[in-house]
Amino acid sequence: MLLFAGLGNPGAKYANHRHNAGFMAADAIARRHSFSPWSKKFQGLIAEGVIAGEKIILIKPQTFMNLSGQSVGEAMRFYKLAPSALTVFYDEIELAEGKVRVKTGGGSAGHNGIRSLDQHIGKDYRRVRIGVGHPGVKELVHGHVLGDFAKADQEWLEPLLDAIADNAGLLAKGDDSSFMNKASLAVSGGGKAKPEPDRPAPKQQSHIRQARPQAAPVKIPETGPMAAMLKRLFGKD
Repeated sequence: MLLFAGLGNPGAKYANHRHNAGFMAADAIARRHSFSPWSKKFQGLIAEGVIAGEKIILIKPQTFMNLSGQSVGEAMRFYKLAPSALTVFYDEIELAEGKVRVKTGGGSAGHNGIRSLDQHIGKDYRRVRIGVGHPGVKELVHGHVLGDFAKADQEWLEPLLDAIADNAGLLAKGDDSSFMNKASLAVSGGGKAKPEPDRPAPKQQSHIRQARPQAAPVKIPETGPMAAMLKRLFGKD
């Protein structure tokens, strides 16, 4: 049995925050693999399913981010799981938007949810870090992570969440490198060039010389003064 934890803050007003990228990943996995409905347990919401032959428990702590370790720790003790059985999905400002990195162990890098997990279960669990970008100034970080994803972010966020869900089996098998490659390809478009927008077809140029229109022949009167003048001009006898 494996435990997949998505980190975030509970409540509708936080639902689209960058800090809730972990919740979004957990929801995408549950939908893609037809997990059980979410139910309340371990101070969180849990859903159960099977991925790549492994039984998976998904958990979304409802303790708020800075107390995530209470919920996840309670679930791990109940199921008697070692830290190596835990995979945590969360937002990472030190990664560019749309980038995903997987590692085991390490520090919290100032992430309150990870800091709480480290306190309750140690550091030897796998982390799936979902890049949400850095605002560029330290003072803006709080507002950045606790702000909604922009509309333009959906261009990379939706394909990335789909890729995380579609390839969760690679995580279940421990194939972290292949998982990261699949996620990267999903955001980059699989290396395929974007289709060009439709443009009107250019007008075909003909290489055949067109005959110039001929001037209508001048009709010369047969008799009278005008006839005599025109005959002199046009060489008519």
